[in-house]
Amino acid sequence: MAATLGVPFWFSTAVLVPPGCAANTCSWLVTGDPLIALACLALLLWRQRFPLVVATLVTVASSASTLAAGAALLALCSLSTRRRPVEIGAVVLTFVTASQVLGDVYPLNVPEVSLWLELAFPLLCAGTAVAVGVAIGARRVEARSLLERAESAEREQHARAAQARAQERNRIAREMHDVLAHRISLVAMQAGVLDHRTDLTAEDTRLLVRGIADASQLALEELRDVLGVLRADPDRPEPPQPSLDRLPDLIADSRASGLDVTLADTVVGDPPELLGRTCYRIVQEGLTNAAKHAPGAEVHVTLDGTAGDELRVSVRNPPATKTGTTPPASGFGLPGLAERVALAGGTLDHRPAPGGGYLLTARLPWPNRTGRG
Repeated sequence: MAATLGVPFWFSTAVLVPPGCAANTCSWLVTGDPLIALACLALLLWRQRFPLVVATLVTVASSASTLAAGAALLALCSLSTRRRPVEIGAVVLTFVTASQVLGDVYPLNVPEVSLWLELAFPLLCAGTAVAVGVAIGARRVEARSLLERAESAEREQHARAAQARAQERNRIAREMHDVLAHRISLVAMQAGVLDHRTDLTAEDTRLLVRGIADASQLALEELRDVLGVLRADPDRPEPPQPSLDRLPDLIADSRASGLDVTLADTVVGDPPELLGRTCYRIVQEGLTNAAKHAPGAEVHVTLDGTAGDELRVSVRNPPATKTGTTPPASGFGLPGLAERVALAGGTLDHRPAPGGGYLLTARLPWPNRTGRG
């Protein structure tokens, strides 16, 4: 491209020199001029690495070579992509000065013109090169900015997707624990009774085996519901979550499995869905832990509260009255329950009870606007 730009300048100079000059006094036009142009073309290979140095050297060299004018304009255009006015102004001034020096190298047959007209053409050429270079530089900056924004958006999207996957994994783990831990604990408790009691009648043994089978079947069904959410149609609604109205069934299942549970319910009104669901999970976790760590002990469940105040839940069990193998802990129970309570705006407390045993309590705010008394 640089050679193509320089050829018209060289031919125009060859046309304007006096006849016979190229063969005698103007032999530089066909010897030194092309050699300097070749050297300038070689220098252009480093214009990306040293743009100011290369542009200055090529522009200065163009003062002795018309064919090198194309290389000088290309170097000026490349420098202008950096969009640094001081550098561009210095090289433009050098280019215009070089054009005036070149006019003294060859005795051209042209009429005398004013200095302004002599400067107009090189300024026009240099201005065109600068305009093209600045436009290219602006386009590069815009493309780089768009690329960086696209990469940033992609990174943010990946981060959001990873966060969503982590939250979904935690939600599934919490749901699976809430759904299955209670059933499996009751099954383990009943199986422990069969293992350690040798004085059971045939009817007692049959009831325990029937309870293990029923609880196992329910656990499989609940597990199927949880896993079904992962493969379900996104337009298909999830199965309803148990709330406070299912609490008597939870207590009845625990009693049927051999857990001695008493319930004191003095709640006035119908709490909202989130509050009722959180309360159900608190009682479920308390019964699950009691079945694991205190089989045979009497468990006391207390509910109290009213709209405009708060809902208070407590699950307390005394020390275990029977010894046996403690099922392994999942590690999701109490931390997951704490997350549920925090989402409902409440507080959770769990600690050894005075005199032995364990106490699980929660206080959940109950706004008046959502209650029905």
